[in-house]
Amino acid sequence: MAFIRYVEESEASPELRAMYDRYREPAGHVDNILKVHGLNPPSLEGHVRLYQTLMRGRSELSPARREMIAVLVSSINACHY
Repeated sequence: MAFIRYVEESEASPELRAMYDRYREPAGHVDNILKVHGLNPPSLEGHVRLYQTLMRGRSELSPARREMIAVLVSSINACHY
């Protein structure tokens, strides 16, 4: 498994902390998949925009089908996300 350094919430700059707050999960945490972008905050915004476009943007695939594809790919890749 690869290791990518990420920025903890307690170490985040004010700008990054605001971004973490914006993308915080309802349970109160920020997913590690987002924290890996902490060293390059513009990439965090890009990641979120790409995800929203793929999962919620206009498509012939229903949201349920998109989620099923994401789960299948994650399973094949042994990925927890």
